[in-house]
Amino acid sequence: MTANILDRLKSNPSCLSKSERKVAVVILNDPNKAIRSSIASLAKAADVSEPTVNRFCRSLDCTGFPDFKLKLAQCLATGTPYVNRNVEPNDRVEDYSSKIFEATMSAISDAKRSIDPNALSRAVDALSQARRIEFYGLGASGSVAMDAQHKFFRLNTPCVHYTDVLQQRMAAAAAKPGDVVVIISNTGRTISLVETAQIARDSGATVIALTSPHSPLAANSNILLGVDSPENTDMYTPMTSRIVHLTLLDVMATGVTLKLGPEFQSHLKRIKAALTDTRYKLEDAD
Repeated sequence: MTANILDRLKSNPSCLSKSERKVAVVILNDPNKAIRSSIASLAKAADVSEPTVNRFCRSLDCTGFPDFKLKLAQCLATGTPYVNRNVEPNDRVEDYSSKIFEATMSAISDAKRSIDPNALSRAVDALSQARRIEFYGLGASGSVAMDAQHKFFRLNTPCVHYTDVLQQRMAAAAAKPGDVVVIISNTGRTISLVETAQIARDSGATVIALTSPHSPLAANSNILLGVDSPENTDMYTPMTSRIVHLTLLDVMATGVTLKLGPEFQSHLKRIKAALTDTRYKLEDAD
């Protein structure tokens, strides 16, 4: 299981049937009590059968009820216990600010635990050897793609970002072996991005996907950096997935820098030094 199990339940996953959702409601109402419950008592509380509870556990990638309880206990022990993080219209400043910080910290913590280090290593290798790097994103992920270009352009590899569907398709069709295309999507279900990934792969590029595991985009990538960031995208709810993807890009940029070796540090120092004259000195600002 790659995501915080309570966040996953709160997101009302489509893998659960109507009766299995009744089990989810009971667990979300009191997770600690669920850990102490037997399968019979939990089934009674949810007004379902014991086989339904077992199906519920398997739907969440658990081998059975004991395995589910173990993962639930681990989730509660991480220091980011479940709270209702959905912002409500009548929330006070302290309520919605706390929810937003809590949701973001939980998402980062979940991503840290779930990311595949082997996939991350392969991504860093591909990026450090790339002839050209392109970042694709739409909507909120478009700003992440833009930030990615800002991080990577200083690493001495031609780098660009595209946030327009048609530009993405044309650029993917023009890609060549040695190019790396990084596609960013929280759901991994955006049709145009999945099609663009297929086009880029057919062109010989290496496609790295920052997206949800088991999604269509994940299936059409060469390297998957799979992170589940369950979120309710109601108008009041911020997208924590954006923060997770930005953090992953920071990790990859750092990895590429280290991969390029100590001699590359002088290049980065020259870039940083070029900004010196654009800022007031501390004593001038007083």
